[in-house]
Amino acid sequence: MSYGLTDLKDIASGAAILASGGGGSFSDACAILAELAAQPGPVSVTVQDYDGSTNACVLAIMGSPDAAEGLTLSTITQSVQNTVNVMQASLGASLGAFVPVEIGPINSLVPLLGAMLYPGAVWVVDGDGAGRAVPQLPQTTFTGNPALAPCPAALASDAATQADVQSAVLGATTAAQVESLAGGVVGGFGGYSGIAMWPSVQGNGFALSGSYIPGTLGQARALGEFLRNAAVPPPTQAVADAIQMITQRASWPVVTNFYITSVTQSTTAASLDTGIVRLDNHPDPAQSTETHTIYTLNESLIMYSSLSQKPDVIAPDSICYYSEGTGQGFSNASSDLQPYYDAVKGCSTGVPVSVLAVQAAPQLYGTPGVVASFATLLRSLGYAGAMPQM
Repeated sequence: MSYGLTDLKDIASGAAILASGGGGSFSDACAILAELAAQPGPVSVTVQDYDGSTNACVLAIMGSPDAAEGLTLSTITQSVQNTVNVMQASLGASLGAFVPVEIGPINSLVPLLGAMLYPGAVWVVDGDGAGRAVPQLPQTTFTGNPALAPCPAALASDAATQADVQSAVLGATTAAQVESLAGGVVGGFGGYSGIAMWPSVQGNGFALSGSYIPGTLGQARALGEFLRNAAVPPPTQAVADAIQMITQRASWPVVTNFYITSVTQSTTAASLDTGIVRLDNHPDPAQSTETHTIYTLNESLIMYSSLSQKPDVIAPDSICYYSEGTGQGFSNASSDLQPYYDAVKGCSTGVPVSVLAVQAAPQLYGTPGVVASFATLLRSLGYAGAMPQM
């Protein structure tokens, strides 16, 4: 089917909830789509299942959401075009389809905006590698097919002129190795980069088939449409019910109408934003009777309660933000947190925040190595307990 501007807005809105706090800044996505709306001519992108016969690759923006804050339509499209040019030169072939690496306000849009650069020649696969956003490449379903090699992997900066483009083509046998190599490259580019990898071509039997979670772009669009059609911001339970109906994955409110009372965040050498977000049931933490804490690595990975000895939610299940005050989801990017947390004063703005849990897609749980990869990240955050099971 063909997606227009309203569909892209709905995708960004739905992805802002489903992404588990990552996948890029929702406020940046809104600004980029406003720029797109101001341009002449209609927006039209073909979105469909992978056909098993088109040269394709995963296409995304990689790095720190805070480093990438302030993205514009031109910087996104320049980064994408530079990256695709490098990838096509490395393959010695043109690409006819792009697939999102994850669900996120920015990374769900990147392949769609990329396809618009090649009208009539490139379409977008309705699916992604996680059904949520993920901190690193090994936490995706693309890693589960030995025939779908991660390389060549192309990275490129957003320079407007060819002479100024910084780029790299990586060669490695695993996504974990690409992640390690790419971290230094992305840091050298300034903290974020375009990335194209996991090519699906005749040489590997168009191996993308069966290696992604189908229908997830459409799910994000449907959730965004649900929010757009609501006369007033829906209650948190209604959003959880909509997510469960749309995705066929269990979803439930963890906290409803709490307040973000503390945020600490820094960017690692690998261009990931690591942080801690505190939520209380009163805007003044001194008057709070219940506290929940979310530990993040770009995405929200684990959430604890002051009233329980076991975590509220553990990745790969998603920890999703939604506000009944604004009627929208948001990410852990600093700009997205501003309506809910005043970083200058170090206190809640008084706008309520809810958190929903969404069970990970069965295909993500079932991909060998994915849960173990999440466990490694969680251990780096200090968690040594059991991992969730399907």
